[in-house]
Amino acid sequence: MEPISPIAADCANMPNPQNTGNLTTADGTSQSEQSVELYDTTLRDGAQQEGISLSVEDKLAITQLLDELGVDIIEGGYAGANEKDDEYFERVRELHLQHATVAAFGNTRHANTACKDDTSMAALLDSQASILTIVGKASSRQVRTVLETTVEENLAMIADSVHYLKSQGRRVFFDAEHFFDGFKEDPDYALQALRVARDAGAERIVLCDTNGGTLPHEISDIVTEVRDELDEDTVLGIHTHNDTDTAVASTIEAIRAGAHQVQGCINGYGERTGNANLISVIGNLNLKMDIQAIAPEKLETLTTVANHVSEIVNRRPFPYQPYVGVNAFTHKGGLHASATEKSAESYQHIDPSIVGNNNRVTISELSGRGNVRKLIEGMGLEDASADLVNAVVSEIKKREYQGYAFERADASQKLLVLHRLNKHSNARYEKPFELVDYVVTVEKDGRRSYEADLTFEEADRILSEAILKVRVRRRDDAANSEGKSYRVLRAYAEGNGPVDALSGCLREVLHETYPEVDDIELTDYKVRVVNETVGTGAAVRVEIESTAGGEVWHTVGASTNIIQASWEALADSVEWWLHREQVRKGASDCC
Repeated sequence: MEPISPIAADCANMPNPQNTGNLTTADGTSQSEQSVELYDTTLRDGAQQEGISLSVEDKLAITQLLDELGVDIIEGGYAGANEKDDEYFERVRELHLQHATVAAFGNTRHANTACKDDTSMAALLDSQASILTIVGKASSRQVRTVLETTVEENLAMIADSVHYLKSQGRRVFFDAEHFFDGFKEDPDYALQALRVARDAGAERIVLCDTNGGTLPHEISDIVTEVRDELDEDTVLGIHTHNDTDTAVASTIEAIRAGAHQVQGCINGYGERTGNANLISVIGNLNLKMDIQAIAPEKLETLTTVANHVSEIVNRRPFPYQPYVGVNAFTHKGGLHASATEKSAESYQHIDPSIVGNNNRVTISELSGRGNVRKLIEGMGLEDASADLVNAVVSEIKKREYQGYAFERADASQKLLVLHRLNKHSNARYEKPFELVDYVVTVEKDGRRSYEADLTFEEADRILSEAILKVRVRRRDDAANSEGKSYRVLRAYAEGNGPVDALSGCLREVLHETYPEVDDIELTDYKVRVVNETVGTGAAVRVEIESTAGGEVWHTVGASTNIIQASWEALADSVEWWLHREQVRKGASDCC
């Protein structure tokens, strides 16, 4: 037998936080008797969503984040499915996780094959994971039509696989695939599949709504029946998909009915429409049901974890995601914003800081002075003088008339305030850089088409170049020998388009003084025509979404020249991050 390498602390010694509330579950027991176990499958089921492809480094980074969050079990991947997952299981042992245990996922043995000769069994053992999660059919129809074997052989496959892996010294969990559909069609067989897995030694029996079509009230009823049919020592889990947009609700209902283990994915990633969103599940359990899914002090990291995972999977964070979305606690100007200022709970269900988020009042040309004053105070500026408020309101209205839109451009609206401090406030703000000038050229490089050794694509490519001159403030704010606190720097760059070329120039001129500029990643770029009736001479608005360090921010630019509009949004994005880093490091006492 292969030696078992402890991927993390033994799950048997893993803390299972006890609930201290007194809600009554569907089976009549007090939830104070319940605890939950978080089982994350982002690295396996989440990665099956179209457009998501995780490298080994990506998977290791997410593993670290989940461990720090307090997830109990992390499903690392499909054992033996590909070289990437095999490498992950080998390298994850070097992480020295503090809380989580890593599990490997795989199938039961194949039909009419001995476990010792089965490739699935061998791959699971080769992973050296101390927890092995195997999936087997709990639907008699699926057994006949998909596995094309007998219902008796399927039960033997489940029992043999669990027993064999247990005999090799591993802990085994059983995912009952298609359980809810199978239960509706043939409840006796579905329950029989659970019993043979439990009797063979499976420590967790996970009920899977594989096609996501079961509604929450059905989940509650069926889990309650299962709970009544199996002995009280059987530990149930729940695994839901979001095809009816009820995965989180179904998970909550399963817990109320007696499930102990919760399976899901960060941000609800997963095949088709996704899996149960663990971020929302954690928020609901901890804050609404008084069930401690993670330690209370970890709740404030929820927003950062959600955004970091979004960065890693190369998906822009969903702004309307409950608890952690940038708009989850955003209030537009008017009655809601006014009422929230007087009584925060009027239009938000929790204090957003509990989950590491914050509330925002959107600023637009319709905003009154109260909204602007709230924005300024939210930036930590106590001196929200009438002059400053009036100047900001006036500037917003002027710019939005020109085509800007500050409703989503949180970073640009705050920079607009900062840029007016020196004239209308006692606070001071020094811009880290200022544009002197730029030259951008876009050339269809047809001159090279005569070269015989070039492909058609190479010969017909479009070349984008930029030359940028910027005045960069010296970091220590000390003047040089000539008494200048700024120096003028110039850079040249080519890019995949003119905006990319300008971005390359800006990063180059700033890198020496502000190396944190390298952390910024542009995650979304949108262009909108402001006054389309003018045709090609219309003003355009450019909105940019950027991310770094788990934060997400938005900036805006507007002009009749798309390059200028892009430059404004790009420059705001970089300036905001440099300012945030200065504040974080204590190098700036402003805002």
